[in-house]
Amino acid sequence: MARPWSVLFAPVRLWERSLPFRVVLTTLLASGVILSLAGWFLLAQSGRGIIDAKTQSSLAEATAVMSTMRAQLAANDPRNTTPNELVRRLALEAAGRGQVGSQYYVLVETPIASIGSAGMAASSVSDDIRQAIGGADGLYSQPTLISYTDGRPAEPGLVVASQLSAPGSDDYPVFFIFPTAAEAKTLEVVQQASIAAGSLLLAGLLVLVYLVTAQVLRPVRAARVAAERLAAGHLDDRMRVVGTADLSALAMSMNHMAGELDKKITQLQDLSAVQQRFVSDVSHELRTPMTTIRMASEVIHQRKDSFDAPTRRSAELLSAEVDRFEELLTELLEISRFDAGAAQLNLDEVDLAQLAADEVEAVRPLAESSGSVVAVQASPPVLCEADGRRIRRILRNLLVNAVEHGEGKPVDVVVAADDDAVAVAVRDHGIGLSAHDAEHVFDRFWRADPARGRRVGGTGLGLSIALEDARLHGGWLDAWGEPGQGAQFRLTLPRRARAVLSHSPIDEGMP
Repeated sequence: MARPWSVLFAPVRLWERSLPFRVVLTTLLASGVILSLAGWFLLAQSGRGIIDAKTQSSLAEATAVMSTMRAQLAANDPRNTTPNELVRRLALEAAGRGQVGSQYYVLVETPIASIGSAGMAASSVSDDIRQAIGGADGLYSQPTLISYTDGRPAEPGLVVASQLSAPGSDDYPVFFIFPTAAEAKTLEVVQQASIAAGSLLLAGLLVLVYLVTAQVLRPVRAARVAAERLAAGHLDDRMRVVGTADLSALAMSMNHMAGELDKKITQLQDLSAVQQRFVSDVSHELRTPMTTIRMASEVIHQRKDSFDAPTRRSAELLSAEVDRFEELLTELLEISRFDAGAAQLNLDEVDLAQLAADEVEAVRPLAESSGSVVAVQASPPVLCEADGRRIRRILRNLLVNAVEHGEGKPVDVVVAADDDAVAVAVRDHGIGLSAHDAEHVFDRFWRADPARGRRVGGTGLGLSIALEDARLHGGWLDAWGEPGQGAQFRLTLPRRARAVLSHSPIDEGMP
């Protein structure tokens, strides 16, 4: 059965998330490479030293034996003993000497037969070294594999070759074969000892690195925990000042930062509370004079036809500005509720498609006066848990803005839903939005073109309140646009109140 991809990529995720794992693994790899190179060098040097020592001792032994054999061969009287007989006797004597302690084997080749140690195969001597000694009196050495005729397994060895020369006779190649099994075992022991020592050293180094890393990271983790608790609102928490100068300095810096952060946040909270209270108080206090001004403006507006043209125009402007000012007060009160966290939802099951159709009908007179046609694409019912009043306010704001900026072109409204979310998109084809405008369109009192005239008086707070209403539902309010190509606003809400959204039934971008 194939292993899950999550298991295969677990080391990668651990490498990305764990600093101790990275440090230990990096140390393991680097130490492994260094110890491998050092071990290879030491083993190579040890092996070369052991082989060189064996070669030197073998050459010395072979030189001594050859000197004796040459001396006896030179002193021989051919009338008493033929060279072949003497060489045969010398070969047997050398073989007997070599058998003491199994020091070496001897092989002497004569024109008649090969003479040497019993049990060793002549194939132990390679053709290369046979050719190397032809016509020369020096000593030659070469590694070989000693084969036996009595069934023993082959073993490594060293061949030292030379030749005997007798006056009036042929040359006799002489081969000394020195077993190197003991040296091979010694080298194997050295190799095993080096591997064991390297493994122990590597394990000890890993444990040491892990302990050092854990010791170094302990105050860093404590700082991380302290930072997380500060972010969670526990501004009174402080780190313990312990350890060396560097670690204690880290703790003192974190504590100083926490103190300063506590002080600044307290100041900002106090300032925010004062501002919210100021806006709320001013808005409430303006209600009474505002009511009086409205009553007076209505009286004047009702009698405007009896005034001359300039006075009649002034009465109309007064009534319009009083309406706009009252709307601004209402929206300022709503903004102050959002800032104070006092805004509440009155949840009910609503049909988003029906709400969109109702708001389209409400803005149809404005659209007709602007020359725009508002089309709704929906398949009712599109049900969700929401505050109908706030959703209507969002849709009304989006539709009015679309008609206002649509420059008499069609406005499309699309309502869609799936099992988890519902969405409505309002698309106009007017002046559009640049990337910079899309970033700031929900800012309070922000306008893309302050010099541009408006048929419907706006306060600059409508989209800000719409965004807060969407967030209060746990939803999204997004905007896209292109200059000269129009803009699209998309409201996405969860089907169940305050459920976590993961997608929208309407794709991003402009159709």
